[in-house]
Amino acid sequence: MEFRQLHYFLAVVEEGSVSAASRRVHVAQPALTRQIRLLEEDLETRLFERHARGMRLTVAGRALQEEARELLDRRARLRTRLWSLGQGVIGRVSLGVTVTHLWVPEVAGLLAGYRDRYPQVAFEVFPLLSGPQLERLQDGSLDAGILYLDDDTQPGLEARLLQRDHLILAVPERSPWAAEPPTRLQDVANADFIWGFREASPHYYDRMQAHFRHLDFQPRVVQYGADNIALLGMVAAGLGIAILPAASSSHPMPGVRFLRLPELDACEMSLWFAWRPDNDSPALHNLVALATQ
Repeated sequence: MEFRQLHYFLAVVEEGSVSAASRRVHVAQPALTRQIRLLEEDLETRLFERHARGMRLTVAGRALQEEARELLDRRARLRTRLWSLGQGVIGRVSLGVTVTHLWVPEVAGLLAGYRDRYPQVAFEVFPLLSGPQLERLQDGSLDAGILYLDDDTQPGLEARLLQRDHLILAVPERSPWAAEPPTRLQDVANADFIWGFREASPHYYDRMQAHFRHLDFQPRVVQYGADNIALLGMVAAGLGIAILPAASSSHPMPGVRFLRLPELDACEMSLWFAWRPDNDSPALHNLVALATQ
């Protein structure tokens, strides 16, 4: 039994005759008659009572009429679903984003652009630091990530540069530096610094430390925070000052003043869009195409 035979069978039922059905499905009448007979032979039962005034469905024919419509409808739905999956217009894609970049216009624009273009894709966004993102990208539990990397030569990943960021100083709003900003890092050499852990974002941490060594600057770290949002909260509480990606200032934090210093501007922090090239998800490929435009 073939789908086209079911299609022909329903055409005969709905038109009331083979001749009318042949015109509808654009198949010669003898060929259509043969297909109906082949269907009956395959099912080993008669589907029509044939008489001088036309054709009438048998009990088996009426049962097949109901089943044929359902089968053809399910086939059409399945074809549409598979086509949509193949084109990436439905499905699921998971994206990691470094915590402080959720509000950055370029990242927000990417998320909004993807949602507008592919509204039926289940888009899962995880605010993750670069270290955990890298681990999840490499083990395949995350489709793509927006994170800090040194370059695009990451094992098992492809990456495209998304944004060039730099560093910025965050101080409590009520601190003396908020009123009289420092002009160089040595001005805050004796301040209490709040720092992040290396495992949270190894590439970011190492690049920042290398830049400070080049400047012969060693911050006096007295507090640690799990991520940049935690660091900003501690700065707002007056526990110290922090050096963060400039993107942090895209989301104003009450009680925090962001200050630019030429020495921090000079430290480039590259934000990358990364994914596994062996991931064959069409929904991911559409996101990659949008992110790399």
